[in-house]
Amino acid sequence: MRAVAYDRYGSLDVLTARDLPDPKVGPSELLVEVRTAGVNPVDWKLMSGGLDPMMEATFPIVPGWDVAGVVRATGPDTPEFEVGDEVLAYARKDWVHGGTFAELVTVPVRAAARKPADLSWAAAGALPLTGLTALRTLRALRVGEGDTVLIHGAAGGVGRIAVQLARLLGATVIGTASAANHDRLRALGATPVTYGDGLVGRVRDLAPDGVSAVADFVGGVLDDTLAVLGEGGRHASVADPSVEQHGGHWIWVRPDGTELQWLADVAGRGDIVVDIADTYALDQVASVFERSQEGHVAGKLVIVVSEDG
Repeated sequence: MRAVAYDRYGSLDVLTARDLPDPKVGPSELLVEVRTAGVNPVDWKLMSGGLDPMMEATFPIVPGWDVAGVVRATGPDTPEFEVGDEVLAYARKDWVHGGTFAELVTVPVRAAARKPADLSWAAAGALPLTGLTALRTLRALRVGEGDTVLIHGAAGGVGRIAVQLARLLGATVIGTASAANHDRLRALGATPVTYGDGLVGRVRDLAPDGVSAVADFVGGVLDDTLAVLGEGGRHASVADPSVEQHGGHWIWVRPDGTELQWLADVAGRGDIVVDIADTYALDQVASVFERSQEGHVAGKLVIVVSEDG
C-alpha cells in the first residue's frame, strides 16, 4: 500500500511517501480502505516525539488517527460490520505505529461507526477526534438544558463542534475568540467574547452570577475559569491537567464507536456542521502539517487518499 511514514522522531523532513506492506487484520479489527483522513495537531506532535513518554512507538510510524473509508476485510469476531460497509473511526491504537495516512489501515471494531449516507467523506474523516473530544468534555461537565457554558477556544476545531453540541443539549453558550471570528460564533448560536485581558469582566457582564460550566480547549486559562464559575460550577480542560487539583476534569478522549455513531448521525442530519478548511493529497502531508503548525486554521484540514473521497 502507499502511505506516508517516518522512521524517527523529528520535524517535517522525516516524512516520506513510500510503499509499505498491507496491514495484517487481527481479531476484532477491520481493514479499511481509506477515503479521507482528518489532520489534528496531535499528529505532528507525535512526530516530534512529544508523546513518547506516554505511548510506546514502533517505527516506521504512519501518522493519523482520524479515518473514513470502506471495509475491505474483517478479522475474527467482528459481527458488527461487513465488507463494503462505509465507516468512520477515531483509530488510535494502544501504541503508535499504523495510522490513517495510508491507503489501508486496521481499525479496532470498538472504535468504528457507520457513515451516514448524507455525511460527506471529507466531514466523516474530519469528525472523529474533534467531535469525540467535544462530546466527552460536555458529557463530563453534564451540560444540559438551562446551563450557561463558557467555551475557551470556541472558534477552534474542537470548540466549534462543542458550541453546536452544547446548543443542541439546551445550553446557552459564551465563546472566547478573536474579533475576526465573532460573526462565525454568532452564526453557531454562541455569544462571542474576546479572549485576553479583561475576559473575566466581559463574561461576568453576560453572566453576573457566573457560568454553570467551563470547557477549556486552549490551556493557560485556569485563573479565568475559576473566576467566572458560579456556585456549584463545573470545569474541564483538554490542555491543562492541573485542573484536577481544582476540582476539574482533565479530558483525554478515547476511541468509542457508540459515541461516534451518535455524533455521525447528528452530523448526517445536519444538526452540527463540520467545517472543512482545505483538502490535500496523500503526498502533501508535510505541507498540511506545516499549515496546521501555523495555527488559526478556520476549519479542519483533510487528507483525501482516494478519488472517491
